[in-house]
Amino acid sequence: MAKRDNKIAIAQALSDGEFHSGEHLGKALGISRMAVANHVKSLNALGLDIFSVTGKGYKLSESLSMLSAAEIEYEEFKGNVEVHSIIDSTNAYLSSLIRNKQSLVDGYSVIAECQTAGRGRRGRQWQSPFGSHIYFSQYRMMEDGLAAAAGLSLAVGIAVKRACEELVNVDLELKWPNDILAKGKKLAGILVEAEGQSDGACHLVIGIGININMPEQFAEQIDQPWTDLNTLASGTINRNQLVRGLLKHLDSVYDEYQSNRLVNLVDEWNAANAHKDKPVKVISTSNEKRGKCLGIDQTGALLLEQAECSTVLKIYGGEVSLRVDNAKPIN
Repeated sequence: MAKRDNKIAIAQALSDGEFHSGEHLGKALGISRMAVANHVKSLNALGLDIFSVTGKGYKLSESLSMLSAAEIEYEEFKGNVEVHSIIDSTNAYLSSLIRNKQSLVDGYSVIAECQTAGRGRRGRQWQSPFGSHIYFSQYRMMEDGLAAAAGLSLAVGIAVKRACEELVNVDLELKWPNDILAKGKKLAGILVEAEGQSDGACHLVIGIGININMPEQFAEQIDQPWTDLNTLASGTINRNQLVRGLLKHLDSVYDEYQSNRLVNLVDEWNAANAHKDKPVKVISTSNEKRGKCLGIDQTGALLLEQAECSTVLKIYGGEVSLRVDNAKPIN
């Protein structure tokens, strides 16, 4: 468990949404009022909206439910949940444990209140303000080699979709190969990283980021349409409840994937395909392909119909991006 520092202690004290004086916080922590003010300034920079009123003290703009392993874990869960306050990246942290030969049980999970170096696919930065979203990574061992993990991100997308839909009355969509959308806007993303042999046991790190309550100062740094669960729910999402549901659905979907890959999941994915029958373009570093998006097959390949040559291309995951092709309407 990460060591608690005074900055985190202040965040926990303010999490009730009430006023707390700098003098009271300082005495409780054994630090000066100036030190309290500096910690509050740091927390604001991390994404917490804390304001001060003379004579009353400091207050969060709204109450904050801090993450708790005790509230997340459930009786049937076979792994462990490690909660961090501030971390560089939950994926990077799990990967470092693997490289250092740490003994990890299958399903070992790490979650953080804040990431200082969160990342998505293709090296993109993942905005990770304190206490606002879900920053989650899970360890899995796959005995069948790297090739067997090729379609795993699609299965994980189904698990994320199921968990989120339990808390909001909105039908979510899946975007190949790694995103969950709501009304065409990005809600969550997945990053699966693997280390091991092509035909032997491999270590998997499944990274998941879910937008819960986006602070305005961080929203301005995002260059694509986005949404969050609080907006969809018109209320406040309990993050511990969401992660508990996510663990259950990940267990269920991973067991299914281990046994049958995408065979029994492909129809559910295609039913939620955000680009079903739409003109799209698939962009890689070397070329660009256009066509109508038909969905995925049982291997996880994207099926791209090219009307001009009456063929269906199979596009496999990797360093590619899928975009709606507004310049080419489908008849």
